[in-house]
Amino acid sequence: MATPNKKGILEKLSEGVVLGDGGYLLELEKRGRVRAGPFTPEVALNNPESLLELHREFRDAGAEVLQALTFYASRDKLATVGMGERVEELNRAAVRIARQAAGDRCLVAGNLSLTWMYKPSDKSAADRVRKTFDEQLDVQVAEGVDFIIGETFSFLGEALLAVERAKKTKLPVMVTVCFENEDITTDGKTAADVARALGDAGADVVGINCLRSPEHTLPLMAEMRKAVPGYIGCQPVAYRTTHTHRDFTSLPAFPDQLEPYQLTRREMAEYAVKARELGVNYIGACCGAVATHIREMARALGKLPADDRVWKKGGEKPMSAYEYYGHDQKAKAGS
Repeated sequence: MATPNKKGILEKLSEGVVLGDGGYLLELEKRGRVRAGPFTPEVALNNPESLLELHREFRDAGAEVLQALTFYASRDKLATVGMGERVEELNRAAVRIARQAAGDRCLVAGNLSLTWMYKPSDKSAADRVRKTFDEQLDVQVAEGVDFIIGETFSFLGEALLAVERAKKTKLPVMVTVCFENEDITTDGKTAADVARALGDAGADVVGINCLRSPEHTLPLMAEMRKAVPGYIGCQPVAYRTTHTHRDFTSLPAFPDQLEPYQLTRREMAEYAVKARELGVNYIGACCGAVATHIREMARALGKLPADDRVWKKGGEKPMSAYEYYGHDQKAKAGS
């Protein structure tokens, strides 16, 4: 059963922009809890306190939705790290941890991701994907997620399978695709094509997540906004991508030398405002986005006030470098 006494995602979207959370797997890898490469979420079983703490960081930063860390929590992916038989256990633990962190403050989204087994025009592959999604969804729904997010699909065909299976849960469904270095999906569809197809299939929210920076994601979101009248969602990475390497996983620095590419909190706040101006309804982030990013996005969207903790200036003589170099005056001028 979904969380009682809270507005559902569709009701919240009808009232205004909803702020999502940030990235989990790459941040947990930086903390030594996830292995770079497979990026599987065994942390939910091996170190649940670390996952709980990251959920709490996003919650306290102002996120209105916490995504259960069930990305890559499928049988085939978990088998690559010797955990293929622990699918149910891991999905159950991940949802429970997210719900513990969310309490009555956030919605909890179940999560499906690309499977790496989809092949266009291959019925047997499509059926394997369906079975994979159902295996995760059965557990996630039983544990009480509020809605379903399917994400990071490079094939529109696989994204449509996520809509098909998630709709059978009777919960609201958000499905987002990713674009690599070209402005079309792996199966040759434009952003507008994707938005229309996912909406026609019954997705309540359609959009784009991962791989690209806000700079290289927002133009495609604008195409989606023109193509469909319904809710659209955007969750880019918080890394600076280039025109040549629009997909951050194609950067030579991926996966463990990305720190110089990370966007600042102010840049992510600017992204949030631009997304709202484009008409994006669900504004979140993906890999590389940490709590400081989400907090500044929340402030930029008017969901959190500015920091108003007491700070008594030191009189005639500056008592901090902030005053000494005039940063306090610059802040006032920019406000």
